Amino acid sequence: MGRTRTFDWEDPNILSAAVGQDSGLDTMREWLAGRLPDPPISASLGLSLEEVEQGRVVFALVPGEEHYNPIGSVHGGVYATMLDSAAGCAVLSVLPKGMRYTSLDLNVKFLRAVTVDTGKIRAVGTVLKSGRRTALAQAELFDSSDRLLAHATSSCMLFPA
Repeated sequence: MGRTRTFDWEDPNILSAAVGQDSGLDTMREWLAGRLPDPPISASLGLSLEEVEQGRVVFALVPGEEHYNPIGSVHGGVYATMLDSAAGCAVLSVLPKGMRYTSLDLNVKFLRAVTVDTGKIRAVGTVLKSGRRTALAQAELFDSSDRLLAHATSSCMLFPA
């Protein structure tokens, strides 16, 4: 009756220490190329970074039963994690060397349920405005037919590394 899932991860300090040492875009490209390790949240959820460009990133996940809430669909926290990751990393992709960020808020709107039958879902994050101290980003969650599943906005604080 029981189901199990195991995963492993690398030292999270490797990626964290790299942020701010080069431009955010270069750091994200190194991560995408596998020269920097995924953060542990990627392993625990099965989240993967798929695309990176200036001001835009894409994360993907294939939903499984391990993502379910008590009512038999993917938990809203999984949506929120994907959307927060996409929005935050989109902000990271526009930061110059010597800068870091942290999320100040995340406003999520859930539009459609996700189950194992939904198949692969993608969170697309884009920067709407980046200033000296804050940045505003949005993220959209799509299914394989490009139907919008959820939407989020996020404000991020920018600070020296």
